[in-house]
Amino acid sequence: MGSICLVMVLLQLSWSLSSSSVPPPSSHLCLPDQRDALLQFKNTTSVIELLCTGDFSEAGFYPKTESWNTSLDCCSWQGVECDNLTGHVIGIRLSGSCLNGSLLANSSLFLLHHLQWLDLSNNFLYGSPLGNTSGLVHLRRLRRLDLTANGFDGAISPELLSQLVSLTHLDLSGNGNYDTQSKLTFDDRGFDMLARNLTRLRNLVLDNVDMSDVALTSFLNLSSSLRHLSVGECQLHGEFPTQFFQVPNLKHIGLGGNGNLSGYLPRTNWSSGLELLDISGCGFGGSIPASIGNLTRLVSIDLSGNQLGGQIPDVFGNLGKLTSLGFSSCNLSGPIPGSVFGIVSLKKLKLFSNNLSGVIRSDMLSKLSGLEVLDLSNNSLLSVSTISNSVNYSFPRLTSVDLSSCSLRQFPNFFRTSSKLEYLDLSNNMISGGISKWEAEGWEGLALLNLSYNYLTTLEQFPGKQMGLLDLRSNLLQGPILSTCLDLQTPSPQLFDEFLISDNNLTGNIPSAICNWNSLSVLDLSRNSLSGTIPECLGNLSNSLAFIDLQMNNFHGKIPDSFVNNSLTHLFLNDNQLEGLVPPSLANSESLQLLNLGNNKLSDRFPYWLASLPSLQVLILRSNRFHGSLPHSVASYCFSALRIIDLSENEFTGPLPAELFRSFIAMKDEPTERHSSPMVYRMGLTLVGIRDYHISLNVTTKRLEMELTKTIDIFVSMDLSNNRFSGRIPEEVGQLVFPANAQLLAEQLHRSHPCIVRNLVALESLDLSSNKLNGSIPSQMTKLTFLAVLNLSENNLVGPIPHGNQFDTFDNDSYIDNLGLCGLPLSKQCDNHGVAEPPEPLVAEHEGSEVVSFWKVVMMGYGTGVVLGLSLGYIVFTTGRPWWLVKRVERDLQYKFTNWIRRRRPRRNFKLNST
Repeated sequence: MGSICLVMVLLQLSWSLSSSSVPPPSSHLCLPDQRDALLQFKNTTSVIELLCTGDFSEAGFYPKTESWNTSLDCCSWQGVECDNLTGHVIGIRLSGSCLNGSLLANSSLFLLHHLQWLDLSNNFLYGSPLGNTSGLVHLRRLRRLDLTANGFDGAISPELLSQLVSLTHLDLSGNGNYDTQSKLTFDDRGFDMLARNLTRLRNLVLDNVDMSDVALTSFLNLSSSLRHLSVGECQLHGEFPTQFFQVPNLKHIGLGGNGNLSGYLPRTNWSSGLELLDISGCGFGGSIPASIGNLTRLVSIDLSGNQLGGQIPDVFGNLGKLTSLGFSSCNLSGPIPGSVFGIVSLKKLKLFSNNLSGVIRSDMLSKLSGLEVLDLSNNSLLSVSTISNSVNYSFPRLTSVDLSSCSLRQFPNFFRTSSKLEYLDLSNNMISGGISKWEAEGWEGLALLNLSYNYLTTLEQFPGKQMGLLDLRSNLLQGPILSTCLDLQTPSPQLFDEFLISDNNLTGNIPSAICNWNSLSVLDLSRNSLSGTIPECLGNLSNSLAFIDLQMNNFHGKIPDSFVNNSLTHLFLNDNQLEGLVPPSLANSESLQLLNLGNNKLSDRFPYWLASLPSLQVLILRSNRFHGSLPHSVASYCFSALRIIDLSENEFTGPLPAELFRSFIAMKDEPTERHSSPMVYRMGLTLVGIRDYHISLNVTTKRLEMELTKTIDIFVSMDLSNNRFSGRIPEEVGQLVFPANAQLLAEQLHRSHPCIVRNLVALESLDLSSNKLNGSIPSQMTKLTFLAVLNLSENNLVGPIPHGNQFDTFDNDSYIDNLGLCGLPLSKQCDNHGVAEPPEPLVAEHEGSEVVSFWKVVMMGYGTGVVLGLSLGYIVFTTGRPWWLVKRVERDLQYKFTNWIRRRRPRRNFKLNST
């Protein structure tokens, strides 16, 4: 026993001696070179304090590098992790640190050669850190690299990827320099190097990286260890290899947003562990394979926006983990299979914009008790039964329902069992009747209610208590609804952010109680029969009020002179009976982009002080009683953003000041340069994202009155016709960009200078009708080979009509009421001398008259010649087909105009409609 104790003592002594020979662990692990590299990085960046407060702070953003100072061990700094034994920095996690600055290829961070993970995601860093000279090449121990959501750009070096062979996670998504529109780019060699060399890669996320040069076959070279691939919106194109969907071990495949990517889904042998499949917004063809039903681990599938067809297979009975199903915009037909309604785990069901048919009963939905989002909109053959039955159902988590354009005739009642419903869209249906108090009380929790484009006739009270958006446009509502509903809610008024009730038959006035809506940003009461005066408080109703549309009503009296709101961007008061002056307080609305006061009874001089509004792009004063001459002072004009001005049908007199045309800077820009301030009011709610409320303007061009909506951003128009202007047209007009269309209407202007027309080439429409032009039509006019519309009617022209090129396509209407013209297409033949006897002129022209033959000027550069009235405008058809509503047109001119558009535009799908 004693010997055993002696042995134990000796062993303990031996251990103590051996332990004393190893120095104790240091409490100060940070190595000087590691600390210096970190501090150098900190000094090259700054913290944006604003982004570390409010909502960003609640989302986890905070300035981690503020704890980096020499008084603390660098291994204790926030976002820094060190090896406990060596003191080397092995991890940097600075996601959401509000950092701003450049991350260059020689960044001091890349001197930390022992780094195993580097996370700089969700900051405001920029530069090209992944190029050929990148110091990242030395980080051969790096396993995780996350640069998500920054401003990085430039080419990704193949050599760099050949060295980072330890990477298991690589995330470069959401980058790009938005000032230069440049992105991170992968070429074919670089991506192939990644696919072949990074054999340990498990997660690869490259969303928004430009991969347009990558060969799609390279995806088949990716490591079999890959679990997660996301290459959304990478400009991939061509046919994606079907075999990739059969690669073993894949759990996540994200290819969405590659519009030129085609291919086919496999019929068999899918990667059995697949949990997420997203090919939305691509061009995959074929049909949905029944083999999808074998993917029992599938959690989310989105095939929306492809060229799939046929019916949805009834194979979802075994997908017990599926929470999100999206087959929208796929040209699918037939009924929704019953197995879809048996997926009890389903949270999101989106099947909108197909050709689905059948009737959905409430008992079919009863199993989907966990449903949060239901979107079956734009299926005109699909309907939802409103007949209640004995089945008990409840949707306690349902927050969003969209059944617009589903041929509904009554309000469905299944969603009334949800206390969390916040978004309800039943627009574009055939729902008639009204909204009773009972129904309005059932929608108290809604943040957005869209009932537009139905047949509703009555509204007993406004639904909800603090709704973000109520859209009742284009119904059959009538009577003094505004007054009735507002009176019912006093003294606890409804507080809307966006209130739209246009295109109804509302009567009465705007009650002053509307001024209690102090959070209002959009007010649209247009196209009704409202009357009375506009409340004085409207101009300062809300600090957030950006959009006021009261056009096409019967308002009278003066426009309130109470505008103090700097948020106002759009003001429509046109087509009423308003009188008096343009309110000077509008000068306070420095954000104003559009002002339409046309078709009223306003009597004022030109409101030159509007030039002080730096964002004003559209000014419509037509059809009023504006009078006097336009000021000549240079200081009076600074319409630098103006693109559309309409002063037509007023009583302006005197010459046109050159200073006015010099100030139209935006009209001199090429259309591609006009993208900074879109003429669209962006309406956004916290739950529904962004909606576009497209403005509309009536313009007259090529003798067609059209309502512009989608194309207003690329439309430039000047209409000064039907006034009493006199004198010369300033040469500055020739500096404006009007290459496509010039209309010259009747006025009392006398003479033009040839410099005006030298920049007006490739003429496509020429209207010189209703003037006092004389002489013959020169044969050189046939060289205007772009000319699609010609109107020379109601003049004193004589002689034969030229033939050749475009002139052979014009008919009688181009020449009527010119008694001296002869030859085809007119029935009047020319005599042996090739001329017809001219009639006596109706008005004698005195010697020395300033009225000259217009032909010399027309042929200067194939331009647009004498101006006896001015209405210039053009539409640049380079961004696809616009969304027009063509009204009150002459049948033959409409036919010509449509053919002209068809020849000039790119071949793309379009819809002719109004918004």
